[in-house]
Amino acid sequence: MEHSSVEKRGMLIAGLIIAMLFAALDGTIVGTAMPNIVGDFGGLSLMTWLTTAYMLTSTTIVPIAGKLADLLGRKLVYITGLIIFIAGSALCGMAQNMPELIWFRAMQGLGGGIMMPMAMIIIGDLFSGKERAKWQGIFGAIYGLSSVIGPQIGGFIVDSWNWRWVFYINLPVGLLAVFLIAAGLKAHKATGPVKFDFAGMTTMIIGVVSLLLALSFGGVDYAWGSWQIIGLFTVAVVTLTAFVFIESKVAEPILPVRFFMNKTFSMLNGIGFLMAVGMFGAIMFVPLFMQGIVGISATASGTVMTPLMISMIIASIIGGQIVYKLGVRRQIAAGMIIMAGGFGLLTTLDMETTKIVASSFMAVIGIGMGMVMPILTLALQESFPKSELGVVTSSSQFFRQIGGTFGMTVLGAIMNAKSTHLLQDKLVPVLDNMPADAAAQVNPMKEMVNTNPQGLYSNLLNPDALKAMPEQFVNAIVPIMKSSLVTSLHQVFIFGLIFVILGVLLTPFLGSIKLTERKKTKKGKQEAVDTAAV
Repeated sequence: MEHSSVEKRGMLIAGLIIAMLFAALDGTIVGTAMPNIVGDFGGLSLMTWLTTAYMLTSTTIVPIAGKLADLLGRKLVYITGLIIFIAGSALCGMAQNMPELIWFRAMQGLGGGIMMPMAMIIIGDLFSGKERAKWQGIFGAIYGLSSVIGPQIGGFIVDSWNWRWVFYINLPVGLLAVFLIAAGLKAHKATGPVKFDFAGMTTMIIGVVSLLLALSFGGVDYAWGSWQIIGLFTVAVVTLTAFVFIESKVAEPILPVRFFMNKTFSMLNGIGFLMAVGMFGAIMFVPLFMQGIVGISATASGTVMTPLMISMIIASIIGGQIVYKLGVRRQIAAGMIIMAGGFGLLTTLDMETTKIVASSFMAVIGIGMGMVMPILTLALQESFPKSELGVVTSSSQFFRQIGGTFGMTVLGAIMNAKSTHLLQDKLVPVLDNMPADAAAQVNPMKEMVNTNPQGLYSNLLNPDALKAMPEQFVNAIVPIMKSSLVTSLHQVFIFGLIFVILGVLLTPFLGSIKLTERKKTKKGKQEAVDTAAV
C-alpha cells in the first residue's frame, strides 16, 4: 500500500513537471515561429495579438482557477485545463488564417493559465516546510529553464518541420501529462453544494482584460489620451470596483477582500508585483541595448538573457534548500537587494560595454530573482490554511503577471518619452538638413521619433540594416541614436531600480512567517511535527 502511494506520488510529480514545462515553453517558443506564420498568413499588423491573446486569457483565468481548485478539487480543474490547452494547441496547428490563430491562442492561454498555478498548489498539498521549499525551488527552476530553451526548441522545430509543429508537439506530451496526473491525483470528495461567484468572475474578467488591453495598447497603438485608452481604463476602474464590492458580500469569493487585510498576503504579493515590474525592465530592454550599442544581431542579443535564466535556476534550487536556515523574510530581503544591485550595475552600461559584462550584470539579477520567486509562493502557502491554498497560491502568480504587464508598459513609456525628447533636440535637426531626395527615408523616421522611438532604434541600429544604408547617412545619425539610446535606457534602469528598492522596503513589514518541518514517523509516513519562526 505504501509502495503504491509512493509510486503514485512519483507519477504525479512527473506529470506536474511535464505539464509546467510545456505550458511555460509556450510563452517563448511561439516567438521563434512568428516570421514563418506571418510569411504564410500575412497579417503583420495582427502579429502582436498572438502574444496579447495568450497573455490576456492566461492572466485573467489564474485567480479563478485557484478558487475553483479549492471548490471542485485539484484533479478536475487541472485535467480540464490540460484538455483545453491540448485542444487549443491542436486548433492552433490547424489554423488557416491569422484571426483563427489568434482566437485559438486565446483558448490555449486559457488552458495554460489554469495549468500554471495548479502545479504550485499541488506541491503545496503534497509537502510542507523544507520539502515544500525544495520542490517550489525546483519548479521555479523548471519555469526558468523553459525561458532559456524555448527559443532554441522553437527554432529547431521550425527549421526541421514547420511552424505548425510548435503547437502539435504539445499534443503527445499533454496527453502523457493527463495520464500521469489523472493516475496520481486523488479525486475531490464533495462535502455539500458548491456556490460559484459568477458575478465576481464576470466583473473580474471584464476589469482585468480592460486593464491589460489599456496597458498593452496605450502609447503604442493608441495615444494615452485617446478615447480608446481612457475608455478601457474607465471600464477597468468601474468593473474592478464592482468586483471588490461583490467579493465583500458573497459566500465563496474568487479573491476574498479580507485577504488584503492580512499583512503577510498584501506584503508578499506587493513584493512579487514590484519584483515583476523590475524583472521585465531587464528582460525587455537589455537585448535592445546589446543590439543597438554593442552591435550584435537581434538573435544574438537574446542570448545575453541566458546567464540571467541560468543563475535564476541555480538560485531557485539553492534558495529552496537554505530558506529554512536563512528565514523567509531575510532571504526575500537578500534576493531583492541583490536584484537591486544588478539594476544598479545596469545603470553603468555605456558605449564601451561588452557582451560579457552585460551578461554578468544579468546573472546578478537572476540570482536575486531566483532567491525570491519560489519563496513568495511558499510563504503564502505556509501562512494560510489548506482550504484556501488554491486562492492564495494563484494570487501570487496573478499579481506577478499583472506586475510584468505594468512594468513593460510603464518602463516602455518612460523610455519613449525620454527618447522622443532627446531625438527631437538632436536627431530631427540633422534629418531636416538631409537632401530633398532622401525625404522617403527621412519622413518616416521623423514620424517614429514621436510615435515609436523604440521601433526606430530597432530599425536603425540593427547591424544588418546599417549595412544597407549609405555611409554618410549612417555617420550622421548613428552617434546621435546611440547616445540617445544609452541615456534613455539609463532612465529605464533607474526606474526599474526604484521599483525593486520599493520591494526591499516592504520586506521588514512581513513579520514572522513559520515553516512547518516534516520528519518520518515510526510508520514511515511524513507528518508535520513542529514549526520554526523564520
